[in-house]
Formats: sequence, C-alpha cells, structure tokens
Amino acid sequence: MLINVDYALFHWINELANSLTFLNGTMRFLAQYAPYLFGVALLIYWFTFKMPHRMMVLEAVITVCIGFVMSWGLGHLFYRDRPFVGHLVIQLIHHDPNASFPSNHALGAFALATILWIHHQKFRVLWVILAVLIAVSRVWTGVHYPSDILAGALIGAGCAVGVHQFIRSRKLPGIFMQAAIIFYEKWEQKLGIKPGEQARTKMTEYTSSVQMKSRR
Repeated sequence: MLINVDYALFHWINELANSLTFLNGTMRFLAQYAPYLFGVALLIYWFTFKMPHRMMVLEAVITVCIGFVMSWGLGHLFYRDRPFVGHLVIQLIHHDPNASFPSNHALGAFALATILWIHHQKFRVLWVILAVLIAVSRVWTGVHYPSDILAGALIGAGCAVGVHQFIRSRKLPGIFMQAAIIFYEKWEQKLGIKPGEQARTKMTEYTSSVQMKSRR
C-alpha cells in the first residue's frame, strides 16, 4: 500500500511537468546545479578566515561524508530502481539507472541546510527553502520517488544534528578539528593568504566561546 501511495504521489508531482511547463527550466536547474550553491556558501564561510566559520564548514564536511556512507550502505541493502526504469515517466534530466533510494541530493541539501540552521547563520531560512526545492525538483524531473527524498532528507538532517551534538558535548573532537584547521592555516600563512596573528586571535576567540558553552 505504501508503495502505491509513493508512486501515486510521484506521478502527481511528475505530471506537473506537463501542466506547468514554464517551471521545467527552473526545476532542471534545481535538480542538477542548485546543490552546488551550498558548496559555494561553504567556501565563502571558509574564506572569511574566522575560526567559528571554519569549524562549521569542517563539521558540514564530516556530516555529509557520514551521510553519504550511510546512503551507500542503504542503497545496497535496499536497492530500488529509478522511476524511469520501471515506469513511463516525464524525465527532464539525464541520469544513470543506479540506486534510487535514498536521494543523495536531498541528503546533502538537508544536511547542509541543517548545519547552517544550527549555527544560526544569516539567511538560514532561505537555505532550508532551497533544500526543499531541490528535493521537489528531483521528483519533478523524474529521477526519484518521494520516499527516496524523505529518507535522504531525514538522514541528512539527522546526521547534522548528531554530529553537531557529538562535537559540542565532547572536548576531543573539537580539539582535533581546531588542530587540523591550525595546521592548514600554517600553509595559508606561508603562502601569504592569511596573516599569522589573525589565526591566533580567531583561535583564542573560538576556544573561549566553546569553554563558556561547555560550562553552561
């Protein structure tokens, strides 16, 4: 029964490509290229040279990596064909006929949107909206079932919350992450990308804020 509901919902969303054709170009962009906007955002945060931002970016990378490993495992355990393999669908973008469940695009988008939300970054509501639009576009363009999207979104958001709580509740993960960033920043300083004094100042500021939070 759930499979029938899943397909019925897929069919309803996918058929919108026929009735709302003026949105198809936007949906193609969202399905294929919009996820890269999250990557651009992380690069911008990284090159603010602020330790809290760099810790957030590193946390985001760890979250996505864990999420994709989980997705890879689930894709093998519960293999499911893409909608266009077993059904006649409106397929707006090319895609290999590989595992459909869960959606990596939804996973990555919701993982990063959740990280930005947890860290109270500016425009975080817009990032969540973008994640939702990416998720819908993957069904609209005919490459995922709604349940693929839901599973990916839950895994992504769940990993983001779990990783964040793990890092914040223990000292060692934060220390190792800071050490990795400081090691990287030494190369930045050698290349003249970032002044050394700025690195020490931001490190001190971040360490102090973490200590204050842990005391609370």
